[in-house]
Amino acid sequence: MKMMIAGNWKMNGLAASQGELQNLIDMFSGSTPEGLDILVCPPATLVASFAASYSDEGVMIGGQDCHPEDSGAHTGDISAAMLADAGAAYVIVGHSERRADHGESDALVKAKAEAVLAAGMAPIVCVGETKEEREAGKALDIVGGQLDGSLPQTNDEIVIAYEPVWAIGTGLTPTISDIAEMHDFIRGKTRQDIRILYGGSVKPGNAQEILAVKNVNGALVGGASLKANDLFGIISAAPGNV
Repeated sequence: MKMMIAGNWKMNGLAASQGELQNLIDMFSGSTPEGLDILVCPPATLVASFAASYSDEGVMIGGQDCHPEDSGAHTGDISAAMLADAGAAYVIVGHSERRADHGESDALVKAKAEAVLAAGMAPIVCVGETKEEREAGKALDIVGGQLDGSLPQTNDEIVIAYEPVWAIGTGLTPTISDIAEMHDFIRGKTRQDIRILYGGSVKPGNAQEILAVKNVNGALVGGASLKANDLFGIISAAPGNV
């Protein structure tokens, strides 16, 4: 299965940040790895310009969220159709920060994923447990419930990103055995052709070990994706690349 390294820039990046993505492309000496999908999800303000500049350079561009409706009176929101029109190929839905900060339910995440598919793109559906849920031994139950409630029933392309909430931006990571257990669990509940990314403080120093785990088909990278050197290091750690 072709691996994916996806960078989630979150609420970071201005027009000048285009230079950082150009730096990454320059590191590949004009040719990105053929055995790897590279995706960068900048703020919505940069999707169109990034897609126009880099979609032909071997780097796909995605959105970080969308509204479940195609259009309407939803001030400040952005639809999947708008992101597709801007050149996005993927859209992240259900990120833990959206679930926590905006109270997004599994049903809403599913509706957003369905909107992404209807717009001709692929959703990256995020799932993951909190520290309290893991310590209570409920990690598998929580993630299983999120999968049941958030995934559309379709044969179209869907990507799942497992992100233990307590590891995002904290520098903490689960043990390799914990990652393997969760990814095996997710694989058992989903189609065999669905890519399962790991997200949660992925950086150049731990990427090789994490990406070598069975059923880890790539990474959803947060802070480390903002710097070309760090993202290049993670891409370089993917098996069989660079």
